[in-house]
Amino acid sequence: MQESRGVRGVKSAARTVALLELLAERGEQPSRLDQLAEDLGVPRSSMYQLLQTLVDAGWVRTDATGSLYGIGIRALLTGTSYLDGDRHVRVVRPYLDEASDTLGETLHLARLDGRDVVYLATRESHEYLRTISRVGRRVPAHAGALGKALLAERSDDELPFTDWPLPALTENTHTGRAALLADLARVRERGYSIDREETVPGITGFGFALRYGTPAVDAISCSVPVARLTPEHEARIVSVMRDIRARIESRLPPIPGAPDWSPPRQAASSLRQHGH
Repeated sequence: MQESRGVRGVKSAARTVALLELLAERGEQPSRLDQLAEDLGVPRSSMYQLLQTLVDAGWVRTDATGSLYGIGIRALLTGTSYLDGDRHVRVVRPYLDEASDTLGETLHLARLDGRDVVYLATRESHEYLRTISRVGRRVPAHAGALGKALLAERSDDELPFTDWPLPALTENTHTGRAALLADLARVRERGYSIDREETVPGITGFGFALRYGTPAVDAISCSVPVARLTPEHEARIVSVMRDIRARIESRLPPIPGAPDWSPPRQAASSLRQHGH
């Protein structure tokens, strides 16, 4: 097991977290005992005991035959508690509603987590629905407007990537180091990011880092179908989103004595090294 800040990891705890994350990633696709044991490199007997413990606690659910497993309702309750207990999410949500009403497009709030961003809130366009837009969804940071807005807040040598090329989501995704760094330089220059069909074909996104922390870990974005994106509409989106960002940041100055939830530097460095 890897050590973090001098504390040796607990094998059973790490195994439990890995299992829950795998089941959550698979969503509606249930898994069998043998499959989970093989995927996580755990003996079948140990995996069975772990699953039964988590089923009893509500973290994992099983079907009537007891042969299929999926993520349980306790995970939802914990995730909801995370969102409800986060002051930043509570403050940003009404501004997403306002921007959604003003622009008629899809709005997101996301947080950087290692090499990915995780959606914390979303407001769907009334004109079209994106089934991939859901709270809890992870998107590679290099591939979208939200992630690139946050990566640009860091220096090039602080980016959480060690292996190149990076995965491609579409033919437009920047996968090479030189291409991505050049794009991030443009983000820093203009003050916001643009995702031109780099995450989803047919969709352009505009991302804005929320600088109420240093470096920023949260960002908001507006996504619009390419077919509806005129120069005039793009200019309006940028204007509205810049205003929304400024108003959010003015509402969220640091609170004395509030906990700092940013990862410790050593832990963040470990995440970068191991690609988590």
